[in-house]
Amino acid sequence: MLVVKNEEEIEKLRLSNLLVSKTLAELAKHIEPGVTTLKLDRIAEEYIRDHGAQPGFKGYDGFPNTLCTSVNSEVVHGIPSERNLENGDVVSIDCGVILDGYYGDTAYTFSVGQVNEEVRKLLKTTYESLIKGIENAVEGNRVGDIGNAVQTHSENSGFSVVRELVGHGIGRKLHEKPEVPNYGKRGRGVKLKSGFVICIEPMINLGRRNITQDPDGWTIRTRDGKVSAHYELALVVQREKADILSTFEYIEQVLKTKKEELPWQNSRL
Repeated sequence: MLVVKNEEEIEKLRLSNLLVSKTLAELAKHIEPGVTTLKLDRIAEEYIRDHGAQPGFKGYDGFPNTLCTSVNSEVVHGIPSERNLENGDVVSIDCGVILDGYYGDTAYTFSVGQVNEEVRKLLKTTYESLIKGIENAVEGNRVGDIGNAVQTHSENSGFSVVRELVGHGIGRKLHEKPEVPNYGKRGRGVKLKSGFVICIEPMINLGRRNITQDPDGWTIRTRDGKVSAHYELALVVQREKADILSTFEYIEQVLKTKKEELPWQNSRL
């Protein structure tokens, strides 16, 4: 069922998604060579619970942790572990919360120390493709307009788009209709209405688009072993411009304080 959210529901979703945004910013303070993804997971769970919410992913369909931490060739759904992050790694951190009965869900790909130029271009392109997808999330457009914008920008930059995993609606459930692929044709798919709340989340690969699943039943990685990037924001579809519920602003404030370079400096939302 496609659900149009009312103003009260949207404000609750705004609060849950702001908490996710602030949780990722808290993690940004700790991301450096040597930190383990399990330590980041513990920090996130404590922060979420201290702010009156529950982790949205922990226990969801049996997932064991608060965060999905996907390193380098891992696309999404990586399970936190005692693995130490190393200089030159990238780690996509996807986080969800439940606050007052509503979900928040946002993801950001962090650089660990200094990454090479090719990977920086991948991060910048993935970030920009998210922006272009959001620009198309307006009433009267269709889901295919969002996917086409993401796909066109990514492929024109020499990268590939994961097809098997998609964005989604969000509300009292983590995954609601409509599905929001990161590829497609303009004018195709579900017609967007004001009040739809969706998550757009490009998953873009440095190499080929093909993926595989690890024996743990969760971790998705690139089949060719090349790096993948992932960014996600939640938003409300409106007539002229989407109302973005989650934000990268808090994360980037932390990164600037740490004097870390932002490869997408001229592509801000």
